[in-house]
Amino acid sequence: MEMKKEGEKFGDGVAWYRGAMVGKGSFGCVYLATLKNPRLNYSYFPAVMAVKSAEVSVSGSIQKEREVLSNIKGCPYIIRCYGDEITTGENGAMVYNLLLEYGSGGTVADRINKSGSENGLSEFEVRHHTRSMLRGLLYIHTIGYVHCDMKPDNVLLVANSSKGSTEFKAKIADLGLAKRENQSKKRRLEPYWRGTPMYLSPEAVADNVQECPADIWALGCIVLEMLTGKPPWDKEEDMEAEDVLRKIRGGHELPKFPGNLSKEAKDFLKGCFVRNPRYRWTAEMLLTHPFVDGLSDDEGVEQPLEVEDISIVDSILLVTESADEFTYCSEDWSCASEDDSIGYWSEEAYEDIEDEMTSYFAEEGLFKVEKSITVISSTIDGGSDHIIDPSVEVPSGSPSNNSPKCPLSITIPAGV
Repeated sequence: MEMKKEGEKFGDGVAWYRGAMVGKGSFGCVYLATLKNPRLNYSYFPAVMAVKSAEVSVSGSIQKEREVLSNIKGCPYIIRCYGDEITTGENGAMVYNLLLEYGSGGTVADRINKSGSENGLSEFEVRHHTRSMLRGLLYIHTIGYVHCDMKPDNVLLVANSSKGSTEFKAKIADLGLAKRENQSKKRRLEPYWRGTPMYLSPEAVADNVQECPADIWALGCIVLEMLTGKPPWDKEEDMEAEDVLRKIRGGHELPKFPGNLSKEAKDFLKGCFVRNPRYRWTAEMLLTHPFVDGLSDDEGVEQPLEVEDISIVDSILLVTESADEFTYCSEDWSCASEDDSIGYWSEEAYEDIEDEMTSYFAEEGLFKVEKSITVISSTIDGGSDHIIDPSVEVPSGSPSNNSPKCPLSITIPAGV
């Protein structure tokens, strides 16, 4: 009854009903949504969606995620966005809603917890999920973004419509903390990083640097957790976030993995857990590693939904916070985990974040900036003509020249 009241508080959309709450974060909630008339032969939306909602006055983080998804749409290994919509709750408050693809399999964190095995998931399943995440990260990095909050709670399992070798396909989600690669920022004396301490890289903790290699370190942490069923830094019950950060910052310590892992799995993790980001393997390099290379590609190409292609329509951000008030931190949208993501921001960061929210991150030569127009009720992303095949042929624009380029024939020992 309480969930129903909460749903009624935020109101229904023009074409969809708000259902039960399936997740909750620092700045809002995620609801299941169904179409009001699912029998229509032609619809903007799939029959079932996930709707991430918050009152407009505190929806800055969700709107930031909407903007990032608008710029990196088209990859079948990143959660799809169908647009956004403003609804009016019972109390008259305006509510911002982000319409997203629904992960019926829950999160990777849910999958690990429900596996019932002390040794985590099967290596076969881990390899397939790892390859999907790598393909998603390669797309994100090539577009010029850094996710900054890769963790099991932020990887959704979506039903595999192509009836491949796995029931669900892993898709990267929750891009509210994503940033542009090599984004200039003012010098800060206070710690400045985004994400969850358990999955932060050494350079993020020690030097406040979060670029593409930081996502690869976090990916290694996710893979290790899938294989073992335990967090990368198997913490004690009374271990606080600062204790985890101290271990990461230590200088020589690396996440430990058991000896019963396969040779390929151990070697793959060594490529992720190189302390020096200059020598850490890239997503492109890891996709050629035997741990994920050679898997049957029977997942096929994701079939586009029969939706109208109005991708030229985009929304203008509805940020209402003033420069003095606006801030945001990471959100943990999983209802199965109580661990909060922690974002550390100095007061000088507010101006940078406002710039991120009010611009489309246009950088000449990197990607095309879409037209934005004012809409009264909602905007919808078709996206059906932007589906790419599993080989992930990324669009024009190349990774930064600062990205590590190491010959694949060279084996770099962990701990460099």
